[in-house]
Amino acid sequence: MKIPHFALAAAAAAGFAGTALADSLVTKASFKGNEIRLYAEPLAYEIVSDGKTVVPKTVIGIELDGKCLRDAKCVGSSTSVGDNGPQVTPVYKKGKILSEMGLASADFGDFEVRLVARADGAAWRFAVKKAATIGFENASLTVPAGARCWFNRTGAKSWGNEETVPEFADADKLPNDAGKIFYLPFVYSVDGKTVAVTEADLHSYPIWNFGKVEKTEAGMKLSPSMAKFPKTTDRVGAWGKETGLKTGGRWVRITEYDNFLVKTDGPFALPWRTFVIADAPSKLCEADIVYALSTPPKGDFSWVKPGKVAWDWWNCFDNKGDPQGCTTETYVRFIDFAAKTGVEYVIFDEGWSAKLNIWEYSPKVDVPYLIDYANKKGVGIILWMAWAQVYGEEEKVAEHFSKLGAKGFKVDFMDRGDADVATFLEKFASVCAKYKMLVDYHGAYRPVGLNRTYPNVVNYEGIHGLEQMKWAPANKDMPYNDVACFFIRLTAGPMDYTPGAMLNMPYGKYTSGSGKRYPGSVGTRCHQMAMMSLYEAYLQMLSDSPTHYEKNEESFKFMAAVPTVWDDTVGLGGCPETYAAAARKAKDGSWYAAGLCNKEPREISFSTSFLKDGEWNAEIFRDAPDCAAEPTHYVHETKPVKAGEEMKVWMAPGGGFAVKFTRR
Repeated sequence: MKIPHFALAAAAAAGFAGTALADSLVTKASFKGNEIRLYAEPLAYEIVSDGKTVVPKTVIGIELDGKCLRDAKCVGSSTSVGDNGPQVTPVYKKGKILSEMGLASADFGDFEVRLVARADGAAWRFAVKKAATIGFENASLTVPAGARCWFNRTGAKSWGNEETVPEFADADKLPNDAGKIFYLPFVYSVDGKTVAVTEADLHSYPIWNFGKVEKTEAGMKLSPSMAKFPKTTDRVGAWGKETGLKTGGRWVRITEYDNFLVKTDGPFALPWRTFVIADAPSKLCEADIVYALSTPPKGDFSWVKPGKVAWDWWNCFDNKGDPQGCTTETYVRFIDFAAKTGVEYVIFDEGWSAKLNIWEYSPKVDVPYLIDYANKKGVGIILWMAWAQVYGEEEKVAEHFSKLGAKGFKVDFMDRGDADVATFLEKFASVCAKYKMLVDYHGAYRPVGLNRTYPNVVNYEGIHGLEQMKWAPANKDMPYNDVACFFIRLTAGPMDYTPGAMLNMPYGKYTSGSGKRYPGSVGTRCHQMAMMSLYEAYLQMLSDSPTHYEKNEESFKFMAAVPTVWDDTVGLGGCPETYAAAARKAKDGSWYAAGLCNKEPREISFSTSFLKDGEWNAEIFRDAPDCAAEPTHYVHETKPVKAGEEMKVWMAPGGGFAVKFTRR
């Protein structure tokens, strides 16, 4: 996700300089031990969980029509309890979610501040009552002193979460480099609680990140970093700049920013500033607050079919080279492989069309024939395209390719975080829903709730994923990255990591990157297998080639059969610096448990209490004793397990495990 320089106004320049905070409580929302409080003159929020302050009192504010509103007086407030009963989820990590919550709001004339508290966290948002120009939003965060923090950070001109391995630091040692941005989610643990800071229900608004770090009496204050609205843009072609393009290209890049975040044409709710709260890092994966606070879908989405995807680009078109291998014959091979193995989709990545022109097919690829051939075999085709080829022609693109018989799109290279690109993402999701098309937003920021509003949005990137191994150095520390991303990025929602490598190599001895054609992974085969259930992806890529999968049939069959939507999710242990483990319940009543670790070997144990009762068969893939030297080796075994038993698993350096439980 490449995001250009934000050209942001500093909080102080916008009139939001810090000041002493009076104890002027206006209202609060409470539910099951979590409480969010709102203060006035100046506006500030505070979050407490089980009596422990997890977000100290922090000043907030908003600039409307050039006026900085931080010291506004409250003219009315209310509190209530919301509960619409369990909500059924069409495409999610659980079959249903609970909607119980405590609600509160405070009226400040031209705007409101709304609060919500749930068992899994708390949130606040501004709601503007009239048409207005929103110049700035002071959505700051204070991290309590003594907290341990985990985060992604990069320069404003870099690629955000996609380009960076997560970092960690104690709160008082958070880096404060000029030009660097903390990309959400931002996670920290303090006083026995773990908090993941992210956002929900974002519509036509820039994404929320953090920039400047300041020390305060209560901890470390992180100031917001949001992109101003684009004033002028330029189309960029292949890999160099090409001006004058009206359609097509690879990017729509901003050449000049305006002096506001967004202009509204009526009442407008800003995104929920969301705080996932858990008793341990491992329990973050169980939270539903991001999904629960986002706008529910309207209409029928029963046609949405999640599943696995055979992907061509990462494995160089079945090891035939790139782009020479992008041919009709290659895609027939992929389609036949998918049909034979029960893989639901095949992606046509870059190369099926003329260079960055989706209205002209490559002379090597007979797209209409292939889509028809795939449909007759029960395999859906997903078409890759750069967003500049769709931007401004959303309806035309969705209508044309749906009539052709394609099942969806993988849209790439948005690489921005402003309100204009957010509007595009929602508009294209809407028109794709109209034509019953799936959308995978690659080259985009993390999920912000749109996948609830439009369940046909089946995945997002915003992750330092396996594609990085195409050019990785020998010492690439992907095992740590893979563990940390489970707790950080995945807390926001599904991620297009693209797992499934069969060329598995020891840490420090990676040889397939740095320009080599056929990439692999760092760590063990079981590390890759674990990702299939551990990582949420309602459209889950199988990144390696049919050739490699056919040579590794046993492990491939297990991976291909793992579901992509679930009835329940349970965290089993770990933290961002060690290992990750979770269990997920399939729609057929079976359970999958999986885990992976960093470059340090370790033995872990976890309770099978999630099985509830009875006796089960456990099909286990675990690291072989010699995995440190031979990462492709594994042990495949089956044994009986009683619900509630402890299971011990040893993981090699960069190792993992995958288990399927079925009732006896």
